[in-house]
Amino acid sequence: MKQSCGNSIHVDFEPAYLALSRTGELKERAAEAKQHLEHCDLCPNHCHVNRFESIAGTVCQTGALALVSSYGAHYGEEKPLSGWNGSGTIFFSRCNLRCVFCQNWEISHKGIGRELTAAELASIMLHLERQGCHNINLVSPSHVVAPILEAVEIAALSGLRLPLVYNTGGYDSLETLRLLDGVIDIYMPDMKYGSSEAARRYSRVQDYAQVNQRAVEEMHRQVGELALSPDGLALRGLLIRHLILPGEISNVSQVLSFIANEVSSRTYINLMDQYRPCYRADNYPPLDRPLSRREYQQAVECAHRLGLKRLD
Repeated sequence: MKQSCGNSIHVDFEPAYLALSRTGELKERAAEAKQHLEHCDLCPNHCHVNRFESIAGTVCQTGALALVSSYGAHYGEEKPLSGWNGSGTIFFSRCNLRCVFCQNWEISHKGIGRELTAAELASIMLHLERQGCHNINLVSPSHVVAPILEAVEIAALSGLRLPLVYNTGGYDSLETLRLLDGVIDIYMPDMKYGSSEAARRYSRVQDYAQVNQRAVEEMHRQVGELALSPDGLALRGLLIRHLILPGEISNVSQVLSFIANEVSSRTYINLMDQYRPCYRADNYPPLDRPLSRREYQQAVECAHRLGLKRLD
């Protein structure tokens, strides 16, 4: 059962990155991010590898260029993103997490895709805009922030005027998010777990919950609650995804309590019920079974008790 997202918020809109492009600061941000690749600390893994020279020792197995697996108009995202012409998704290969249940493991773990220069990436953004997409949806961007910033700077100078969506697994550093302040219009992080213990076992990172919560707070500080156009399209703000895992593995009540009490009770949340065993999930019970309808209903009831009403 899907829930109503609540009332729209109407605002005048110009993509955030245009102001930085006009002053030249966007180019400076891109250059600063690129410098971090020499001793990479752009995500919380802090691999400290020179990604211009090698991918050995990196969690993301990605060099200085972004790997792209595919791009196009996507109609299966949240309604405020997909609208009627689709969300202009760019799927980046690899990831800074190693989830044992990943539903896109061919892309995130095997790295299927090809390297693109910043100019080629900018060209894709402009192509998606010409197609009529409502936004540029950057999927799994955390490990490729540097080439993304460079591409946005190029695309903005060439006429890009769509909102940018930062569609992330939620393991993002505050330092990198501050490079994105005034660049990203819509943050769409996962909040995968309310406990770092579960994250250590199932996503192979030590401190997910703490890092994720700080990142979400920073995202909210930058863009606020999700604002919609009069016809229901997302323009600016925070949209959180939580994939409910079987057996209370994701600690849904802790995640929702944090959102309600530390972020905003008007946060737009997609409580996702589509979990199915993928990749290596069969080796990690209870991840070896689908989510039950009752488990999903309990999550929705928890959200309602906490006063969270903007549910998808």
